[in-house]
Amino acid sequence: MAELRDGRARLVLAPDKGGAIARYDALVGSARVPLLRAGDGTGTSGCQLLVPWSNRISGGGFTFDGLFHAIEPNVPGETFPIHGDGFQKPWRLASHTDTEAELTLDDGAIGPYRYAASVTYTLQDGALEARLIVENRAGMRLPYGLGFHPWFPRGARTTLEAKAERVWLEDERHLPVGVAPVAEHPWWDFSQTSLLPAGWVNNGFSGWDGHATIVQPGRISVSLTASPTLDVYILYSPSSDAGFFCFEPVSHPVGAHHGEGLTVLEHGQAMSATMRLDWTVTD
Repeated sequence: MAELRDGRARLVLAPDKGGAIARYDALVGSARVPLLRAGDGTGTSGCQLLVPWSNRISGGGFTFDGLFHAIEPNVPGETFPIHGDGFQKPWRLASHTDTEAELTLDDGAIGPYRYAASVTYTLQDGALEARLIVENRAGMRLPYGLGFHPWFPRGARTTLEAKAERVWLEDERHLPVGVAPVAEHPWWDFSQTSLLPAGWVNNGFSGWDGHATIVQPGRISVSLTASPTLDVYILYSPSSDAGFFCFEPVSHPVGAHHGEGLTVLEHGQAMSATMRLDWTVTD
């Protein structure tokens, strides 16, 4: 583990577990208030890095530039490969100060992808900024994607505001089966501050403006800002009593390998994305 502090927040990183965030706590007086669901960064807490793509690839792989690239499932119990392999590999702690750390991955390799990646985590006045970079080293051009997978605490009165134009509908395999205006599904309309749905939600939202606000009444309000590269978010919450939900800023919709939304990188080219989390204490 590597720890950052700036007097207003504490950030604990897990380089060996995919370069993930294990804890991000606000320091309020003598109390530590968890801004993310605390854990060890192994996959159901904190925040994982999504590289070289986000979410699922169906069909056993994808066709690009006339070639079919096979990719095997990479998570037990999952039918399809999901979230690349960056979250499954140890990252190297390249540099570390009290308020900033850089982690690197030199041997990303899944399916046709060969890549290097780095992430820089910075604390400033309690706020967290994470900048993720991927470089194509596959020897051919390929479509890439990036994202962040933060897990937030969820209580009975947790609210979300995140304006989007469209929602992607999913089937029982968690694959997209169409897209609709958010206005046609008002229970998924977060253009105004709203309680999270009581039941299952695992949908992508596009036409997002890159801003979201999560309020834990009586505790903390978190403002999430994503760079323009991350113009889609995935909202995952299994139920109202799960105790958590995920709000994932990503660069492309689910199934983009069979559609559009990925960024084509020539060998040696790179792309980057940034997520920032600010917080204030609520009344």
